[in-house]
Amino acid sequence: MKKITFYSAVLCLFLIFQVSFGQEEDYQKKIEALKVEKQRVIDQEKDALKSEVKDINKRLDDGDISENEAKTLKEEAAKRRALNIENRVAIVENKIAWLQRNEGEVLMLTKSDTLDIDDMRIGILIDGKPAITFNSRGWKRDIKYDRRTYSDFVIAVGLNNAIIEGQSLSDTPYKIGGSRFFEIGWQWRTRVFNNSNWLRLHYGFSFQFNGLKQDDNVIFVQDGDQTVLEEFEYNLDKSKYRMDNLVFPVHFEVGPSRFKKRKNSVRYSLRDQFRLGFGGYGGFSLGTRQKLKYKRDGERVKDKLIGGYNSSDLIYGVSGYMGFDGVLLYLKYDLNPIFKDADVKQNNISLGLRFDI
Repeated sequence: MKKITFYSAVLCLFLIFQVSFGQEEDYQKKIEALKVEKQRVIDQEKDALKSEVKDINKRLDDGDISENEAKTLKEEAAKRRALNIENRVAIVENKIAWLQRNEGEVLMLTKSDTLDIDDMRIGILIDGKPAITFNSRGWKRDIKYDRRTYSDFVIAVGLNNAIIEGQSLSDTPYKIGGSRFFEIGWQWRTRVFNNSNWLRLHYGFSFQFNGLKQDDNVIFVQDGDQTVLEEFEYNLDKSKYRMDNLVFPVHFEVGPSRFKKRKNSVRYSLRDQFRLGFGGYGGFSLGTRQKLKYKRDGERVKDKLIGGYNSSDLIYGVSGYMGFDGVLLYLKYDLNPIFKDADVKQNNISLGLRFDI
């Protein structure tokens, strides 16, 4: 019994020695790693300074800044990097002193002890167990230094009518106020030049809904390869022809912008700036329909007649806009005729407001 007790005591002392030696060896390795990290911090900041100086020299060569501005920017960058080295090296040295003072036995905060927005988790618990979790690390997006392409949601609304061959706009058989258009789509705008934003390229897609409301008691009727207006047998409360299109607009836009430079980014803002765009669009027809409302034998009737009007399948035209910020006066004109092979050519025209949101 005494032998077992003696051997047990020896074994315990051996294990304690091994554990203590292992802990000491482990924290010594951490200290050596921190010393290497200190040198890497210095090298990293120096490399970053070289990159900044290179960028400043390029801007000087391109004529964007003067020699005095370049000198000031270099001095500011050097001071900033020197302070970064001083602060970051101090952090590493404090960690080394912390480990040495406590011989590796240090207290650490765990994730449960902190509320770090960069590593926040949101989840749903079922019976006390996580069923769905979301990690905020997946939400973080790196800030791009020079963002050349932006995107906008586009809505346009206004008056619609037709330019008829041999007639003035005031003589068309369509109501000026009752004929309207609506457009909704998405666009991208890209700066054309590297160091200037005075010219931008806009491109995207839009759904157009062009309506023509007949002025008299007439409706569109297909007569062979011709589409004509004919008198309707009942008194119409409403007669409207609608053309739905999917088009792909492309515009060149000119105008001033505000240059904003921050530590980690440069941006060109169009807020409260004048904008002028000109270009065109091309696409295809999604369908045409005619809506009729009238009374027949005292009963209200609504008819919806779809297709069959010799309408153009391909849609193409010119368009332009001008205004400030995201509110623009918008004009578009279809170069394709409303009806194919028509004896009298008609082209759709729209004027209204466009909003880039």
